[in-house]
Parts: sequence; C-alpha cells; structure tokens
Amino acid sequence: MAFETLNRINKKNLKWPKIIIAILSTIGIVDTGSITLKNWGLFTSLSCPGIQNGCETVLNSPWGTLFENNQINIPLSLAGFITYLSILVITIILSLNLISPKEKLNKFLWWLVFLISCASSTFSFLLINIMFFKIQAYCFFCILSAILSFSIFIISMIGAKFDSREPMIFRGFIVAISVLLGGLIWSTNVDPSNAIDVESPTENVSPIITTSSSPQKVKFAQFLSENNIVMYSAYWCPHCHDQKQLFGKKAVKELKVVECAKDGKDNEYKLCQTKGISGFPSWEINEKIYSGTLDLNDLAIMTDYQGDSNF
Repeated sequence: MAFETLNRINKKNLKWPKIIIAILSTIGIVDTGSITLKNWGLFTSLSCPGIQNGCETVLNSPWGTLFENNQINIPLSLAGFITYLSILVITIILSLNLISPKEKLNKFLWWLVFLISCASSTFSFLLINIMFFKIQAYCFFCILSAILSFSIFIISMIGAKFDSREPMIFRGFIVAISVLLGGLIWSTNVDPSNAIDVESPTENVSPIITTSSSPQKVKFAQFLSENNIVMYSAYWCPHCHDQKQLFGKKAVKELKVVECAKDGKDNEYKLCQTKGISGFPSWEINEKIYSGTLDLNDLAIMTDYQGDSNF
C-alpha cells in the first residue's frame, strides 16, 4: 500500500531527491576525501569529534586499508570517495535534464544510483559492526559515511520512480548479499586474530603489528633510527606491543628495536644487561634510558624532532 502511494507521488518529475542526493554525496566526498588525504600525508589537520584517538584507532586498523606495500597505500576511504563521486556525477547528469525521464538511459542511471547506494549501505553496515565489535573504537567520520550511504539509498528509491517493487527488491537483495559475502571474506582475511597461527609456535617473537603507518610516522621512525635512538623490547611485553602499535607495521620496520628477552629470537640479552635495561619498553636517547610506553608526540619532543609531528 505504501509503495503504491509512493508511485502515485512519483508521477511528477521530482527535483528534490536529486538535490538532496547531490548534497549528501558532496558531503561524502569531503568526508572520505579528507580521510584519504590525511592518510597520504597531504592533509595535516583532521580533528575527530568524540572519543580521543577513536578515529586514529579505526582508520589505522587492518580494516582501514585496502592494499599496502612499500610503494603504495590504498586506504579504504578511497573506495568511499570514488563511490560518492560516482553518485554525484550521475546525479548531476540527471539534474541537467539532458535525458528525457521517459528514456531508458534515465532509468538506467537511476538504477545505478540505487544499486551503488545499496552496495555502499550494506558495506557500511558491515564496517560499523567491525568498528564496534572488533576494533571496539568510535570514529565519527565512519559513522557519518554510513548515515550518508543509507540516506542516499532511501532517497534513491523515491527519485527513481520504480514501476514495481519486485525488480527493486530482487536486484537490491542480490547486490546486498554479494557485497555482504565479499565483505565478510575480506574482513576475515585481514583480521589479525586469524593470522596468529601463521607464526611458528617454536619461535619466541613479538605479536604481529596490525596498525598501519602514516607517512609522518614512517619519517619519524627513520629519524629515530638515523639518530641512533634505540627501543629495547621483550617479545612477551604487552607494553612493547602497544608502543609498536602506535608506530604501525611500516614504521616499526624503520626502528632500531633490540630484543632483550634471553629466550627471544635474535636477542641481544648481554647488550641489554650492559645498558642496565630493567623495564620494557625502554628508549635510549642521547645515552640516557627512558622506560615506559611513550606517546609519539612526547617522544618527538624528547628527541628534538623538527619534522611533521601530526601523528
């Protein structure tokens, strides 16, 4: 009954759905674009409302990156940026009235908006669940993106003027299931808890670093190494793992990390004894030892780092 009423309303060529979708997708472009630029080190200031370091925790988690190697870093936010940009371009084409509402191309473009927003909403639903139940942190920008995706999805059903609900439900269901299954497979593959078994149980090594590194963190780690600033660690020490997580997996590779546990892999136990290391982690800065997990900004001040410290 509600759908029939909606059909009667939609006999007019409504302009407001296009306008609202264009506005929402523009906000989405700014949202995801800012995160992407921040990840690439091109946007230095990004304040996240809410819980302190929540956005940093979520965006630097394994689920915050689609692909990363020594040369390329593709954050998940880039996929969101491309999605919102695609919706905006299609909406602008529809708004210019270059195509008659009766033409098949017009219907096809509305189907694209509907199906893209359906896929985006489904994936956003999955990401929100990962954020709260896996990462257990709060990210304002991620929640905003999810709200935008769901809003565009709902409004697209009004603006598209679908003649019947059966094709809409069927196609939307197929897209949602496909995205959900693909998303679950991707989520499982990047979940660090599923990678623990890869480590050999006979080697006493530190846990896997699961966070990603911003360009600022990599440059800072390189600075520390070049200035012979050393981190003394033990594979079994949770605080050492926390310290490494602050840097991220790419930046940690640049650090000078000394394994002090006598039974640890590639340990330098005697050196640690000579240095008088009694707590972990410990940092050697200008021949002085500082114990405890250090905030990266505090560490930058202690080491007179003059580079970009917007970690």
